[in-house]
Amino acid sequence: MTRAVRIAVLVLILGLGAVWGAAFLARKPGEDLGAAFARLAGGASAPSAGGVALPGGVSVGGPFTLVDGDGRTVTEADLRGKLALVFFGYTFCPDVCPTELQAVAQAMDLLGPQAEAVRPVFVSIDPERDTPAKIKDYVALFHPSILGLTGTQAQVAAAARAWRVYYAKVTPPGASEYLMDHSSFTYLMGRDGSLRNLFRPGVSPEEMATAIRAQLG
Repeated sequence: MTRAVRIAVLVLILGLGAVWGAAFLARKPGEDLGAAFARLAGGASAPSAGGVALPGGVSVGGPFTLVDGDGRTVTEADLRGKLALVFFGYTFCPDVCPTELQAVAQAMDLLGPQAEAVRPVFVSIDPERDTPAKIKDYVALFHPSILGLTGTQAQVAAAARAWRVYYAKVTPPGASEYLMDHSSFTYLMGRDGSLRNLFRPGVSPEEMATAIRAQLG
């Protein structure tokens, strides 16, 4: 990803973060955070009526080509027909990724039989270290239903652009290993591939499961 694209994506993420913060503070009694986000971001109707509207007509999701833990090619077409919970991170992530994946796993358990209609997806933004085998072993630590995906640098960058994901390699002073700075939203995509909800970092499994059930109805 070029420097200019990274800066543009970062500006978008910061803008979304500001709207999320405003949505949290401006929630009406009993209003879901995603609905509050949609209301402030563009006055959209409920997510089930066609997805969450983003500022400036920005879309989230789209074509991608990656590989799963067994080296099989996976595209956006493979996610259609089910709801998809999509999170971008990396296996060496020290805190945020394990926390968010644990929330996804717990939400899947809370859904019970309804979980069959949901496909959780973990996309690596560190293909340099995250091989298909590494991804497969990693997601298995959290939940058997999570699909781990990786790819070439170009394939990962294309997927990140489609989901408006910011990421960058950083090496802390004195560290021997680099880390990946990245945005950490979890995306709930509809059966048609459109964005239906955007979960903030730290969302509870209960809130996530409630929002998913609303889309399954």
